[in-house]
Amino acid sequence: MTAGQGGWNARDYADNSSAQAGWATELIERVGLQPQESLLDIGCGNGAITARLAARVPGGRVVGIDASADMIRLAASSYPATDRSNLIFLQMDAADIRLPREFDVAFSNAALHWVGDQLAVLRGVCSCLRPGGRILFQMGGHGNAAVILRVVGGLTSEPRWRGYFAGFVSPYHFHGPDQYRGWLSESGLEAVRAELIPKDMRHPDPEGLKGWLRTTWFPYTDPLPPELRDRFLDEIVAAYLSEVPPDREGGTHVAMVRLEVEARLPR
Repeated sequence: MTAGQGGWNARDYADNSSAQAGWATELIERVGLQPQESLLDIGCGNGAITARLAARVPGGRVVGIDASADMIRLAASSYPATDRSNLIFLQMDAADIRLPREFDVAFSNAALHWVGDQLAVLRGVCSCLRPGGRILFQMGGHGNAAVILRVVGGLTSEPRWRGYFAGFVSPYHFHGPDQYRGWLSESGLEAVRAELIPKDMRHPDPEGLKGWLRTTWFPYTDPLPPELRDRFLDEIVAAYLSEVPPDREGGTHVAMVRLEVEARLPR
């Protein structure tokens, strides 16, 4: 996939995902990795966070998986195995994980809200975790980006846009803790913690907000002719900022909600 073809643009994502990277840094500190452990990073994206995880397990192994071939190509070229012998990247769907039972930790940041079948994800994780293995996931949760979603929903229903969105189904799946605990139990995992955490996503200016929308909200621009996508994004930004104005420095803010999940596989 290359720029302009729709879907994930790996390099554009790298330029417009500073908030996700910041949240991942916080999450990494809570994994509690030991130097000999093996970790699976689900939805590894461009590999930047995966490489940081690999640096924490010099005697272990890290495997990053992502459904996007473009992301995996960028990750593998940016962090080649010749430089990091304990790190590899594989193209693989999170809902169809097929790997040996060799991992101590399954990790995921800002990815699993793209997956409709969470139970399939968890069953795949169970199949490749060692007994006593643990998971730490963070994803968009119930109430995430509610104002943006309302603004986008309003625009897609307007006469000048709605014809492009006939039959459109949102790709995002924002769940709550109780629902996720049920899936953990059904898959054979023991829930340790599942909670919603509010986050403020700040961009330095409206162009930064537009870049984030272009990068991660592409399901809403892909149905449009290429020549109309920029205009559509401009209308989203203008409508959103009329409700949530920039701060005194010109920065924009989006109220996000993350679902954070910890669990273990019984020994």
